[in-house]
Amino acid sequence: MPFSPGIQARAVQLLLGRVMSRVHADLRFTDIPKRTEALQVETGAGPVACTVYRPPAATEAPAPVYINFHGGGFVVGRPEQDDHICRYIAATAGCVVINVDYAVSPQRRYPAAVTQAYDVTAWVAENGPANGWDGARLAVGGHSAGANLTAAVCRTARDRGAFTPRLQIIDSAPLDQTADPATKRSLIAKPLLTPQLMRIFTAAYVPDPADRAHPLVSPGLADDLAGLPPALVITAENDRLRDEGDTYAKALEAAGVPVTHRVFEGVDHYFTHTGPVPEGKEAIDLMATTLRTALGD
Repeated sequence: MPFSPGIQARAVQLLLGRVMSRVHADLRFTDIPKRTEALQVETGAGPVACTVYRPPAATEAPAPVYINFHGGGFVVGRPEQDDHICRYIAATAGCVVINVDYAVSPQRRYPAAVTQAYDVTAWVAENGPANGWDGARLAVGGHSAGANLTAAVCRTARDRGAFTPRLQIIDSAPLDQTADPATKRSLIAKPLLTPQLMRIFTAAYVPDPADRAHPLVSPGLADDLAGLPPALVITAENDRLRDEGDTYAKALEAAGVPVTHRVFEGVDHYFTHTGPVPEGKEAIDLMATTLRTALGD
């Protein structure tokens, strides 16, 4: 008798949680000081713990703010896996970074993570003065599942009109949750993401197949992309998710959204954490420098 999707997802949480928290020693940016504080934000799907990263050097005016959503297939909840990226961006882009510990599956299924991601971002946009950041100069981004949530936040923000991110960073995102993962090909024999693992992620996060084509679940299937924030889209040449990321970048551009699209050659999913180090550093620096420009006065 096969294990249920929920049990499979719990097993993945236990097996991959620690592994995903490990970052290549040469990508940890240990020379960058860490100035953090804890924050809790109330949302329509319960309270969300966040870690606030401050720039190492204080600024006279409130700094702009970047909201980060970690990866993990909507199943692994380890925001600390992005600590190196958050510290580097805070230092290099001169912004406050808010790393969000959103709800994961199977404990909390869709749409809990989307609701939390949007509500945290809306709260950050509205509560800048009391917290020492400029909520009007705001960007959002993430890796893998976190990039999917980024796209969902930006769609919802556009549709509700409460705030407008200046940039969205879409890094190695799953953007089509309806396609059979076995049809998502890689140029290498053993890519990091296996069809079995991807099926476990999707079944845990969106158990009802009828929900999987929703634009907040599969942003790559949406045909109404006009008016979304400018985007930095990063894809990895050997990643099974590369094609849908490339397609999304082209679709955004065709809809009139300003897009910077970079395919990093010779690397797989999660290379900003596991390396190769030169490409990982280059991608993280691209995020930081693009943010610095987008969030400038």
